[in-house]
Amino acid sequence: MASDKSFLLIGTLATKANTTKDTVRHYDQLGLLKSRKRQAGSRLYSEFHPECVERIELIKSAQTVGFTLNEIKDGFDDYYNGKIGLDEQLSFTQKKLEQVLKQQANTSIMIELLSKRIAELESMQASND
Repeated sequence: MASDKSFLLIGTLATKANTTKDTVRHYDQLGLLKSRKRQAGSRLYSEFHPECVERIELIKSAQTVGFTLNEIKDGFDDYYNGKIGLDEQLSFTQKKLEQVLKQQANTSIMIELLSKRIAELESMQASND
């Protein structure tokens, strides 16, 4: 396969997407990015389409709001190719919000319990002094 100058090597992609080569490799292994292999002498290089910069930014945005890589992977290509309608996107996002709110409630309970335990321990410590 002839080299296409528009395709990016992993280091260039990582720099343009403000991430690491390890992250690019991980996303590629998960199937979140599409790469092609190019033989150059005895080495095999992965080349990435320039749109992968945007795909990485989208992945990182989705992770920021709580989506896991597996969740992203499950719907990523359909979303990116416009095959997921607004109704499906809305439903999926609402379910994620519900999940995050449950996690928030659980975290609040844990904070309350830990705060009470700290107060008890501090009280016990003051009594021993």
